[in-house]
Amino acid sequence: MAGSNPAPSLNVRSPFDGRQLATVPTATATEVQQACRSARTVQHDWAAVSVAERSRIIKRFADLVLQDCDRILDTIQDESGKSRLSAFEEVMDTARGARVFANLAPAVLRPTRRPGVIPILTKVVEYHHPVGLVAIITPWNYPFTLPATDAVAALLAGNAVVLKPDSQTPLSALLLAELLTAAGLPEGLFTVLPGAGATVGPVLIEAADYLMFTGSTATGRMLARSCADQLMGFSAELGGKNPLLVLPDADLDAAARGTARAAFANTGQLCISIERAYVHADVYAEFVPRLIEATQALRLGSGHDWSHDIGSLVSAQQLTTVTEHVTDAVDRGATVLTGGRARPDLGPFFYEPTILTGVREGMLVHREETFGPVLSVYPVASIEEAITAANDSRYGLNASIWSAHQGGAVAARLRTGTVNINDGYAPAFGSHHAPMGGMGDSGLGRRHGAVGLLKYTESQTVADQRLLPIAPPSGITNETYASAMTIGIRLLNKLVR
Repeated sequence: MAGSNPAPSLNVRSPFDGRQLATVPTATATEVQQACRSARTVQHDWAAVSVAERSRIIKRFADLVLQDCDRILDTIQDESGKSRLSAFEEVMDTARGARVFANLAPAVLRPTRRPGVIPILTKVVEYHHPVGLVAIITPWNYPFTLPATDAVAALLAGNAVVLKPDSQTPLSALLLAELLTAAGLPEGLFTVLPGAGATVGPVLIEAADYLMFTGSTATGRMLARSCADQLMGFSAELGGKNPLLVLPDADLDAAARGTARAAFANTGQLCISIERAYVHADVYAEFVPRLIEATQALRLGSGHDWSHDIGSLVSAQQLTTVTEHVTDAVDRGATVLTGGRARPDLGPFFYEPTILTGVREGMLVHREETFGPVLSVYPVASIEEAITAANDSRYGLNASIWSAHQGGAVAARLRTGTVNINDGYAPAFGSHHAPMGGMGDSGLGRRHGAVGLLKYTESQTVADQRLLPIAPPSGITNETYASAMTIGIRLLNKLVR
């Protein structure tokens, strides 16, 4: 990108060791406007391409993701600091999600006959037209799969996409653009615009027809207000303080291992990771030692090999937040069962997986999202108390229940967009046929499933009335018409659903 007043370049550094990975040009406001205009031009032709052909391109993209797995893993790890296993989650999710959406799109987006007001005489067809230009703003914690799966759905629906990645992780987004182009996506249909949010964001929102955002609740509220002023569509996955419930009939060994994974995968930097665990008093004394053992077995480290379970926090800011939450809790009387300290011997932003007990109201970690490797464990006297405590949050993104027989009944009473029974987060998030999103302060709208495609469209209803108009015929009084229609409606209500 070039302009008369170019924006400063972005130095991308690895959280593992601070080394500089690349220098990336950032977009000026003028360049954002130009990119959006160009994308709209390309989108007109793309909208005329059949859904079947769009799907073929996205399927080729899914294949390329698997073929280029190692390069994607290296890129994700280098700029985000996560372990190779956590990076592989992104490759797996993207390859499978893209294929699922490509398979769903032809059926979901095709014109659909709907019953008309008068059977036989009224022909009604529902069409789904692309909204036009979709803006996507993504965070640093899943820098490949979040922009990929959101963009794929928007592209399949016939839209152009302009992506603003987080400034800490632009390289994964640029690699995504390269792979989409290699799969056959027209040039200019998917554009990556690195840059400061204050520069890129407002111009992007003003130019776009729809915004998909993943990030903090505070930023989501601000963007929602901007979209409301534009009367444009908006969907967001925001913060979470996700609960986990261990019931008396749980397999405690499996629950302990699963809780450690759910809390500490990706170093806890996951919107749907677990930060609160409510353990029934009947099994608390047996469960906690198992959880400590499972947590201490997790291996911390950096590098492009598979020997580490957990990587680094992404930045000094994240390390500061984690440290503040743990220190505040301990100063106010909480107990550290394991972890509770930074590991500068491993890298500048490493922090040990940490389990706290004795957490109570007033501590930062009790209600605020930590977004790091910190889990608070609470004993509860009953299942009812566990449900009440789990729902006592302004957030409502994800929940986990460990139980042999009672998971379904308890899940129905939790105020979260997804619930996983006998696992932490992967089953619900990875099931791309089903919608995923949050309640309360955790977001608006859903990604994945049919709704994840349709949100990027405008529905149009076309009704073709034949033979008789829906109005009094010539020579018939209004009263006679109303009486006849009343009889007709009663008959329709009995015969037609």
